[in-house]
Amino acid sequence: MSFSQDIKKELFPIIPKPRHCLIAELSALVTILGRIEKECFCIETENEELKRKYFTLLNKTISISECDDMLSKDATEELFAMLKIKDSLEVDGLLVQQMCCKKAFIRGAFLSAGSISDPKKSYHFEIAVSSEALANQIKSVIDFFEIDAKIVERKQQFVVYVKESNQIEDLLALMGANVAYLNFENVRIEKEMRNSINRQVNCETANIGKTVSAAYRQLEDIRLIEEKRGLSSLPKNLQEIAILRREHPDMALKDLGNLLDPPVGKSGVNHRLRRIGEIAKSIRT
Repeated sequence: MSFSQDIKKELFPIIPKPRHCLIAELSALVTILGRIEKECFCIETENEELKRKYFTLLNKTISISECDDMLSKDATEELFAMLKIKDSLEVDGLLVQQMCCKKAFIRGAFLSAGSISDPKKSYHFEIAVSSEALANQIKSVIDFFEIDAKIVERKQQFVVYVKESNQIEDLLALMGANVAYLNFENVRIEKEMRNSINRQVNCETANIGKTVSAAYRQLEDIRLIEEKRGLSSLPKNLQEIAILRREHPDMALKDLGNLLDPPVGKSGVNHRLRRIGEIAKSIRT
């Protein structure tokens, strides 16, 4: 079962208590999945759990006795009157004014046409609908919660999407998918820790590489001075650090400084080795 399917399985049993929230969630299912045929209405889905959710919401909001996929003309008229639907299947803004109704509406839209990528692979939440007006409305409701939703047109559909991991977590919480929220957060934290460790290792590897390269260059400079002029030609403080570097080619500057008497700090050691480098440069030129 995919990550999206797990989330939807968690969301299907959630039935709001207030009637206005029932209507808000139902409005999303009706407008996204609805089809009108000869003045009768039905939703188009092969998902049996979604159908059960739809009929549960119907039974709690309008007086119907049938459970056929196609509603009767009278039931359709009652449904459309409740949802304030006239000529086209669009959601009336009055149905999603309250915060709780906005959450129910997002849940209904996600159950109807949404998906979330497995966070182990990528961060991506989307709801794909056929109407640009409906996509803008879904985006507007999501934006209300300070979540940066965007819209892109893809294969004659309008896709409302969110890519920020913390904002996808917020959406999961808003919809009531608490288990999925915790699972998503655990994966995100694990990935961030792994990435942090990788960055640290890469940084340390790069620093080691720089240290080795610098030490090799210093040894070359010392070897050149010894061959051309002899280390005795150097001032005493430079002689000392040159000998120590030659004896300890892999040692860090701070540790080299601790071997001197009296000890010298890292910057002092670096200054002496830089002077040795300048002398070697003058010999080469």
